[in-house]
Parts: sequence; C-alpha cells; structure tokens
Amino acid sequence: MTSTAHTSSPTTAASSSPATAATAATPAVLRDAAAGHGTLGGVGLVLAGAVTVQFGSAVAALLFPRAGAFGTVALRVAFAAVLLLVVTRPRLRGHPRADWAVAVGYGLALGGMNILFYQAIDRIPLGAAVTLEVLGPLLLSVVASRRAASLLWAGLALTGVFLLGQGQGGFGRLGAVGVACALGAGAMWAAYIVFSARAGARFPRLDALAIAMTVAMLVSLPLGIGAAGGTLLEPGVLALGLAIAVMSSGVPYALELLALRRLPAATFAVLTSLSPALAALAGYLVLDQGLSPLQCAAIALVVAASAGAVRTGGR
Repeated sequence: MTSTAHTSSPTTAASSSPATAATAATPAVLRDAAAGHGTLGGVGLVLAGAVTVQFGSAVAALLFPRAGAFGTVALRVAFAAVLLLVVTRPRLRGHPRADWAVAVGYGLALGGMNILFYQAIDRIPLGAAVTLEVLGPLLLSVVASRRAASLLWAGLALTGVFLLGQGQGGFGRLGAVGVACALGAGAMWAAYIVFSARAGARFPRLDALAIAMTVAMLVSLPLGIGAAGGTLLEPGVLALGLAIAVMSSGVPYALELLALRRLPAATFAVLTSLSPALAALAGYLVLDQGLSPLQCAAIALVVAASAGAVRTGGR
C-alpha cells in the first residue's frame, strides 16, 4: 500500500507545500540551481518512502502465520497511533462536532483501508494487490479531472487489470476474495484521500492524522485480539509489529513530509504511482512471489495509467 496508508500521507498536502512560496521569492539563477538539487533530493525521498512502505507490507506478510492478517494490522496501526500521539500531541479541545465527524470518517477510511489491504495480501500476491488497490485513487483522479484524456487513462488501467487476471487464468484463480478485498481497500484509499483533505483544513499539523490513526486502532484492535488473542503479546510478535509500523508509517510519513517541501504536487503523485511495481519487487524479493511476463505488463500499464491520470489532472 501506498498510501500512506497503508500507505501514505495524502498527496493533496503537496499543494500547500512551503516550497512554493519559498521558490517564488528566490532570484532566478539561485532558484534554478536550488530547484535542481531540491528536486533530485525530493525524488530520492519519495522513492525511499515508497520502497519502505512496500517492503514493510512484505515483512507484514511474514507475520501472518503467527498473528494472522487481523492481528498484524492491529499491531501495525496501534504502534503507529501511539507513535503519532507521542510525537504530535494533538490538541483535542476547541473543535466543533463537524470537525470530529470528519476526523472519525478519516479514521474509519484509514482503518478500513489497512484492514482490507492486509486481508488482500494474505490471499493474493503483493504486487497484484497493490495494482488493484491503486485503482481507487486512480478513479478518484479521473472523476475529479473531468477531462476526456482521463478516460483514456482509465481505459489503460482497466486493460492492465484485465491482463492481470488473465495472467493466472482469471481472477478466480488469483483469488476472488483477495481481489475483492484489494478493490475494497482501493475504495477506502479514495475515501481516505477525500477525508484527509477535509481534515487537514480543520486540524493543524499532523493532528488529524494522529486522531484518525487512533480511530483506526480502536477499529482494528478488537479484530486483532479476537483473531490472535495472546499471541499479540509475545515479544517476537510485538517486536516485528513495531518494525512494521515504523517501516509502513513512521519512516514514510517523515520522508514524504520532507519531499513535499521540495517537489510540486504532480511530481510527487507521479512518483507514488510507482507503488504497484515496487510492491511486485518487494513480493518477489521478500516473499518469493513470482509474476508472469503478462502480469508484469499488466502492472506496467496500471503504473502508466496512474502517472498519466495524475499529469492530466494537474494541468
């Protein structure tokens, strides 16, 4: 998962990046030199964050035999929530009910996205799961753009998804439940993006994210405890759960925040659209999940469609 979320922090935050104002006040020659250095560094930060997220998901799958998908996501979200609460110490007073409604919706979308995604990668290869999941934000981008060219990118993505299913003799062979969970995670990812934009306008700094992660924890913990029980308290399981939280949440959030100060929104979003390819690589290296040439082509089509939709929507 990209996402922030499981991904990742919302790309909409990039539109208000301090880099925009700073660049406007810089002399032309110095601005060009600084932009080249900043862009290169920003690209590296985004790619490092994306790699960490996908390899974090691959490591999470290694914990499934001991804690299950529900137990693993509960540990990941709980540790991430505690880390965010400690670091941000969000201000809870002074917000009207409408603000809290948005924050709770944000948290439910975040929790649903993670729960469904972990259920998906418990059933189908990581690369395939992320490829299907990214259709959620891709569809959101197409709808928000309202451009004819966006329909072409949507068609390219659907072609890629069709080929992905054909690569293993149909989605039934790939795992119907896993496919449904991945698509559901994509829908939650789109909802997460919408709510993150609204919550970001109502809460300062990372307060909204900390509150949302706490809501997600309250949703996922009962499922994890019910599925894994006391296994969640074993030292080895706790240590691996903390590592997953740091890889999938802590490090990516920090890297993306730094990157958003150096890159425009469109560039940031295009780079994050590489998630399916990075997920396939992580699945291959960590989980020994091979993909056929047809499936690799399918992932490439979805990556190209995501990047194209972002570029079209940003114009």
